[in-house]
Amino acid sequence: MTVARSVLLFVLAAIAEIGGAWLVWQGVRESRGWLWIGAGVLALGAYGFVATLQPDANFGRILAAYGGVFVAGSLLWGMAVDGFRPDRYDVVGALLCLVGVAVIMYAPRAT
Repeated sequence: MTVARSVLLFVLAAIAEIGGAWLVWQGVRESRGWLWIGAGVLALGAYGFVATLQPDANFGRILAAYGGVFVAGSLLWGMAVDGFRPDRYDVVGALLCLVGVAVIMYAPRAT
């Protein structure tokens, strides 16, 4: 159950961080205003809290692994929200990042 919980937390963190960054982008780049920016800042703050809920106690490991989730999640967000169509190199790169996440987070380690 620990892996399932960890994956769920990574997904929640991705939604908060990518969504927050997107809201700030919309507020600034698309001139939607301070309400969008403020919502983005709150979502980015929520991301920071969600990351602390990971079962692994090593900050560096969590953030390094999350980097791979962020790469794949950002491409998915762009597809779902902005109509972005990744090419095969985007897809291969995202898959490589997710393999890296699996190795960093879920490889067996001596305790």
